[in-house]
Amino acid sequence: MNLNHRAGNRSYKSDTPLKVTQQAFRLWISRLWTSMALALMLMLTTSVAAIEPGSDGINRQAVAIAIHGGAGTIDRANLSPEREQTIRSALKSAVRTGHRILLDGDSSLDAVTAAITQLEDAPEFNAGRGSVLTHEGHVEMDASIMTGHDLAAGAVAGVRGVRHPILAARAVLEHSVHVLLSGRGAEAFARRQSLEFMPEDWFITELRREQLQRLQQAEQANHNQAESRWFSTVGAVALDQAGNLAAGTSTGGMTNKRDGRVGDSPIIGAGTYADNRSCAVSATGHGEYFIRHVVAYAICSGSLNQSRTLKQSAQHVIHDVLLPAGGSGGVITVDPEGRIAMPFNTAGMYRAAIDTAGNLEVSIYRKPDPTDD
Repeated sequence: MNLNHRAGNRSYKSDTPLKVTQQAFRLWISRLWTSMALALMLMLTTSVAAIEPGSDGINRQAVAIAIHGGAGTIDRANLSPEREQTIRSALKSAVRTGHRILLDGDSSLDAVTAAITQLEDAPEFNAGRGSVLTHEGHVEMDASIMTGHDLAAGAVAGVRGVRHPILAARAVLEHSVHVLLSGRGAEAFARRQSLEFMPEDWFITELRREQLQRLQQAEQANHNQAESRWFSTVGAVALDQAGNLAAGTSTGGMTNKRDGRVGDSPIIGAGTYADNRSCAVSATGHGEYFIRHVVAYAICSGSLNQSRTLKQSAQHVIHDVLLPAGGSGGVITVDPEGRIAMPFNTAGMYRAAIDTAGNLEVSIYRKPDPTDD
């Protein structure tokens, strides 16, 4: 019996020619490499799609933006349907302007700047045109802006005539060795940067004249007025596709303030702060309290160092720190993941946001509010 087998060296003799066996082996190896390559390509494609479901193959982070138009004693009875609709439309337009800039791949700094300049031109808000009046009947404005990737910041305080104080603050950030410029020096700097100036009458509205008159009459009669508890600042925070945060705030300050008074809005760490490690914050409220408690920085620090979420940190500072101390107001915030929080301890806060999923929110009063978008 011939089994074609030699037990001594365990060799076998095949009936298939050797060259056929080699061809089959090469075909098997070729198919294996093809399958592995296809699997790798599928993994990479899935990974890119998870980062950003775009069609251009560019890896991008989802974007988010929030804006505010001030917090305080917002009484439904004193806010006509027409004025409410005007305010909601202005908020919606500004937040969408900033969001479009983010979707186009531009920076969070650009988005924040664009949203705030739009609000500064809307006379319904206390910033730029429509700013409140000082005790002497002047318009003195403050603004600040900050970028989270490098902690760069710029601010102006007590400026007159500058159409867009936020642009002056950005010019300080980009073209000055300083962080904060004030008064006539800040105005001279703004002129050197070719920023637009307007006459004081352009900023003043009849509403602001009436507010000042009422407050001064109440002051003489030793009465307290609701307007004194209205903190109508504007601000914006944003996260761009590069993962960078930015924040900005602009205001005319408090009605009937003494000339030269500066609140929290131009103070980095109090009214504005941004740090890519934690969050971006823009505040609105009774500035003296926000300065004393370094509100914007405290929120970022809490979310970074105290194992709190952004929402938890913001709520803690606004409700557990400010309120017991007598401070009223609110903040808008966004973190590096695009999570947004907008807590306030007043009756209402003008606010709007577009989250990472593209959902738009425009709100005024405390939730649940059936009129909120």
